[in-house]
Amino acid sequence: MTTFREAVVNDPAGTLLALDFDGTLAHIVDDPTQAYAHERSVAALGRLGPVLGQVAIITGRPVEQALELGGFVGFAGLDRLIILGQYGAERWNAGDGAPAPIERPVAIARLLERLPGWLAERGGDNVRLEDKGLAVAIHTRGLDPDLLAKLAGPLSELAAELDLAVEPGRQVIELRVAGVDKGSALKALVDEMNAQHVIFAGDDLGDVPAFDAVDELRRSGLDGLLICSASSEQDALVSRADVVLNGPDEIAAWLEELADEF
Repeated sequence: MTTFREAVVNDPAGTLLALDFDGTLAHIVDDPTQAYAHERSVAALGRLGPVLGQVAIITGRPVEQALELGGFVGFAGLDRLIILGQYGAERWNAGDGAPAPIERPVAIARLLERLPGWLAERGGDNVRLEDKGLAVAIHTRGLDPDLLAKLAGPLSELAAELDLAVEPGRQVIELRVAGVDKGSALKALVDEMNAQHVIFAGDDLGDVPAFDAVDELRRSGLDGLLICSASSEQDALVSRADVVLNGPDEIAAWLEELADEF
């Protein structure tokens, strides 16, 4: 029986490789503005880019942030890279030049106005807010470890009031524009390129819809491979993954091994 890797080697043009950014390509750090992509992973993607049908990054970050932290612009071999930012609400193709400016929705603007006072009333005045344009991330890393759990319920109520989606993560909760997720973004790429083999790597709850999408695609007859970038903070993907790797360092090694096949 042909293994998944053999199928990819035999049909690289029919293969879609899609990866999350934070926790997968980049280590999780206290300051998200310093979460740079693993140099070895970027180099391996540069080797895979000309060979595979498509390489894509599907991330909760805005495209502009992913480009800045990833070092993808102008990198050899990544001239066809696609980045789907903010769970698929933004799209950037490597040939497009600078990403288009984000137009902030009214609900996000209202959220930003309310959050400082709202958080102060609930003991969260020291959290770090990250304005993503289409979302606001509430970071609690380095603070009271119970604070995120205390805020989760009230933040869900606030999101419902503003018709926003809630995206929990590793020491962070995002309130974002509803209607998109990594699963729908991944399936759209599969349809676009008529992929026959799909690889997705992720680490956190925001990647669950992409795992669901790959399972659905497998039931329809496509080849799929799910990779978990494991951590001590989140194990939701471990039992569902075909391959479990110990964080971005092992992700980099796996990508290098795949690139060595060609």
